[in-house]
Amino acid sequence: MTNVAPTADLTEVFPTYLSHLEEADEYAAVDVVTALLDRGVPAEPILLDLVAPAQAEVGELWARNEWSVAQEHAATHISDRVVAAVSAYVNPRPTRGRIVVACMDGEWHALPARLVAEVLRLRGWQVTFLGASVPAAHLVSYLQRHDAHAVALACALPMRLPHAHRMIEACRRSDVPVLVGGRGFGLDGRWAGRLGVAWAPDAPSAAELVADERTLRRVPAADLAHLADDEYAGLLRRRAELIDSALVDLRGRFPGVADYTPAQLDSTVADLGYLLDFLAAAVYVDDAALFTEFVEWLATILASRGVPVASVAHTLEHFARALRDFPRAGRFLAAGRPAVTVRR
Repeated sequence: MTNVAPTADLTEVFPTYLSHLEEADEYAAVDVVTALLDRGVPAEPILLDLVAPAQAEVGELWARNEWSVAQEHAATHISDRVVAAVSAYVNPRPTRGRIVVACMDGEWHALPARLVAEVLRLRGWQVTFLGASVPAAHLVSYLQRHDAHAVALACALPMRLPHAHRMIEACRRSDVPVLVGGRGFGLDGRWAGRLGVAWAPDAPSAAELVADERTLRRVPAADLAHLADDEYAGLLRRRAELIDSALVDLRGRFPGVADYTPAQLDSTVADLGYLLDFLAAAVYVDDAALFTEFVEWLATILASRGVPVASVAHTLEHFARALRDFPRAGRFLAAGRPAVTVRR
């Protein structure tokens, strides 16, 4: 077992813990946190100041192409097992009402939501964690069968915001207060405000918010009058057509695309779909930053993998031509071009 001083600074343990994730050594990673718990380090900082930042670093290593997808998946599994070990060690008994925690439909990044669930459990709430990608109808059905003080919904990807809004409204129709969290709502929660829902930037804030039901229910109405122009619905209708035409355009501009393996072709089609999904989400909340931030991220990822970033610039130009009757989408596409043109 790893030797840890009773007052060990978690930053000192961090490199050792991260190395266990890199080596996919589940038992050693669990031993690190168990040793911390044995020496009296509280469970909450272990979860929030060790497990969470280590998992964030795993994501960065993947983004820099230093870790493979397989390594990232293995590390995520170990992080999940570590959270389970901490929960089993502490095993708190609930003294407060039920909080339902779930990820949005289509959202598969479940670990951040589970960390929130565990912090709420540590603070005395009876927590039901429904996990990743919960369909709205199933969540509502669960809320109708089980009395809940509140429901906490997580979203890591802004492209899921339209789905998130429908899920939030479905919960409200069941008269259950809703709070949301995750990078999908913006680092400052700006898109939660646009959807008219309470937002918590982190697990401790979520715990404070669910304890204050008056604040939880006192949120401004959603600000989505711009959806009357029907651009969002039009983008959804044309998604498949736009992907097909963009792929034809790429083949014409970059002859090497014709020699792509099936896996490379699938990845290209997926990236085209993500561009359109993020564009549609930006149109939904009427914020160009949602789209430009994704374009910047995608350009960084592609550059790290040796993919010509110019291909993204050409695709944005192609979409702009195809969507000349969509003024808001056109403005957002124009706003995204500087993020890739500077990398050419």
